[in-house]
Amino acid sequence: MSSSIEVITVIGLVILTWVTSIESRFVVEKNSLRLTSPESIKGNYDTAIGNFGIPQYGGTLAGTVVYPKDNRKGCKKFSDFDLSFKNKPGALPTFVLLDRGDCFFALKVWNAQQAGAAAVLVADDVDEALITMDTPEEDSTSAKYIENITIPSALIEKSFGETLKKSINKGDMVNVNLDWREAVPHPDDRVEYELWTTSNDECGVKCEMLMGFMKEFKGAGQILEKGGFTQFTPHYITWYCPQAFTISKQCKSQCINHGRYCAPDPEQDFSRGYEGKDVVVENLRQLCVFKVANETNKPWVWWDYVTDFQIRCPMKEKKYNKNCAEGVIKSLGLDLKKVEKCMGDPEADEDNPVLKEEQEAQIGKGSRGDVTILPTLVVNNHQYRGKLEKGAVLKAICSGFEETTEPSVCLSEEIQTNECLDNNGGCWQDKAANVTACKDTFRGRVCECPLANGVQFQGDGYNSCKPNGPGKCKINHGGCWHETRLGQSFSACVDHEDGCKCPSGFKGDGVNSCEDIDECKEKKACQCSECSCKNTWGSYDCLCRGDLLYMRDQDTCISKSAAETKSAWTVVWIILLAVAMCAGGAYLVYKYRIRQYMDSEIRAIMAQYMPLDSQTEISHHQSDGSA
Repeated sequence: MSSSIEVITVIGLVILTWVTSIESRFVVEKNSLRLTSPESIKGNYDTAIGNFGIPQYGGTLAGTVVYPKDNRKGCKKFSDFDLSFKNKPGALPTFVLLDRGDCFFALKVWNAQQAGAAAVLVADDVDEALITMDTPEEDSTSAKYIENITIPSALIEKSFGETLKKSINKGDMVNVNLDWREAVPHPDDRVEYELWTTSNDECGVKCEMLMGFMKEFKGAGQILEKGGFTQFTPHYITWYCPQAFTISKQCKSQCINHGRYCAPDPEQDFSRGYEGKDVVVENLRQLCVFKVANETNKPWVWWDYVTDFQIRCPMKEKKYNKNCAEGVIKSLGLDLKKVEKCMGDPEADEDNPVLKEEQEAQIGKGSRGDVTILPTLVVNNHQYRGKLEKGAVLKAICSGFEETTEPSVCLSEEIQTNECLDNNGGCWQDKAANVTACKDTFRGRVCECPLANGVQFQGDGYNSCKPNGPGKCKINHGGCWHETRLGQSFSACVDHEDGCKCPSGFKGDGVNSCEDIDECKEKKACQCSECSCKNTWGSYDCLCRGDLLYMRDQDTCISKSAAETKSAWTVVWIILLAVAMCAGGAYLVYKYRIRQYMDSEIRAIMAQYMPLDSQTEISHHQSDGSA
């Protein structure tokens, strides 16, 4: 008996020491509730997101609030009171308002869900700041319903709850809209998220839920990382043992590095099975696997390691050990020596830099509170509230992207509905060019003039979008007038000019129409006495009487013989010019060769009397040396 009391005391002091040292701060994540009717209480109110169920991150949910006459705390099945909240076709979903007290929050929500409620609002029973509705300590009874809760829930302040009850009791229809769109900030096109997890697979329902989530979410997590859409970081919670207990049997079994880093015993039984320090060592190994994988620009390999380790090295099969872990590391092609170097010596009486960094990271920073619960998901520095389930978590992550920057995995049918499929979302479209301004985003469609085939469209996105800039004429002629007759085409689009401009030979606004100009009448073309004018589509023809040829530049008619004579003289002058150029070239070459020859002769003669310093004597000008 005294041994068990000592164990409890040690564990309590470990947790108490850690909590006190970091000045624990738990942040309540909130969303907005917009009351749309009745007019007298219309407005926006804060609610605290429940730590279970599936909040609709990035979206909204509208409904009508109902306050039941019986079972107002929701601690019993509503079917026992013949109450049903299933909405009829065409009606808004039902939000059930319940009172706090007498039973667990999760049980209230479960009972309401079983009766057909779409969401639950729990009214606080004391005047206090909003708190987070959490799950109860796990037992066989609560575990069965907690993991099956799928509807969202929120806690509202006591005063607001009283306001809703009074309005409902008066017979008012109370319509509300729960809004999770701003529950996660979405500043840019990359989401930073972290998962506080553990390698322990023997801690009950929560561990089973966590292990299942890791396997289920692995594919989506790796897609997000490989595409550069997210920056993921795994974390592991550790505690430290108070100085007075570091040599105790309990701290030695739960801690490494002389009591600096501890974890609870997996089976909560110090006499059998694995010890807490085994969990700390494996947690450290998984952190180092992530660091080594990150150094090779493949951080997503961490997902492969943790899921493979779960399958190959479970505690139940007594394979949760170093040899099994190293086998997984080698199979993934990671450098085992680097992992071991990163881990350091668990027996050393000194700080481990990796685990010390983890303990510091547990302390809340900015808008994020302290991490005290396992598992905890943090998205863009805000703690996720809700069920740890692939679809729910993916919604939370996707809501952290700036609008229109979400990856395709966020737009899949299992996550949201493509609003552009219904009447093109009410946006502008050009069916002929297969171009639309409707963009499907995680939060709904937006009407925004597109960039298509390298051409940027401009406009309001709803009524009009026109191509602009280089290449615009390739797409439906830039929205300008165009027409083809008898194989001849004209367009009012000019690539490097704004707007539409009728081509030469036409007049009009360039958008709706361009009419042919009758040059024979309006421009008085072909004015020479021998000319006759004939208008054509986009141009004109001038004809001359008899055997005459029309010269458009001079607007005159000349005889064909004169034209031929003129052409002949042109040829003669070209030939004469070519001959002259050849003769000039030949003369220049001749002069150059003569000058070279004269220079060499003069140098030879001068060498007989004045030998040049830079020239050797020429043999046929020297004496033979005889007397």
